[in-house]
Amino acid sequence: MTSPSVLELAPVVPVVVVEDASDAVPLARALVAGGLPAIEVTLRTPAALDAIRAVAAEVPDAVVGAGTVISPQNVTDSVAAGARFLVSPGWTDRLLDSMKASGVPFLPGVSTTSEVVALLERGVREMKFFPAAAAGGTAYLKSLAGPLPQARFCPTGGIGLDSAPSYLALPNVGCVGGSWMLPAQAVADRDWGRIESLAREAAALRG
Repeated sequence: MTSPSVLELAPVVPVVVVEDASDAVPLARALVAGGLPAIEVTLRTPAALDAIRAVAAEVPDAVVGAGTVISPQNVTDSVAAGARFLVSPGWTDRLLDSMKASGVPFLPGVSTTSEVVALLERGVREMKFFPAAAAGGTAYLKSLAGPLPQARFCPTGGIGLDSAPSYLALPNVGCVGGSWMLPAQAVADRDWGRIESLAREAAALRG
């Protein structure tokens, strides 16, 4: 892939579920101010594409991407809205072909060794490991590093401030995804200062 690597943007990629598109810009500004420029907006709500569109237009320092990408239509819609990277919880040949053709970096999701090998066979070396904690966590990723050192991961799912450093310390982990810096109450209260503070704490994590 000649596209820039999503794994190098920041140690932590916030995984954001936006219920109200009007929250997207101040939320993204808080995350960027805290040092987390790569923001994954999941396609789990009707507001997601409008949120991506708003962040892409109004927060130039953010690198906004789309998560929960599970179909070629999701790929098309996300890129049209301004997504600069794509993340899927899993992959099929059809979805992978679409993501490859999109022109933006992407992280297809894997949770088994066979899926990793299949992606390597297709020329893809950067992947999302999901659901990380449930699928074996750091022990599983450590086991993959020996036979498959060329694969690199963004583990996501069940990761928090306490466990993130152990993932980031692994040689085959470029970053982690998580939502712990976005507590539901802080988002509901539009407490952007708290989110910025939690983002700064997350951005300071290093393996």
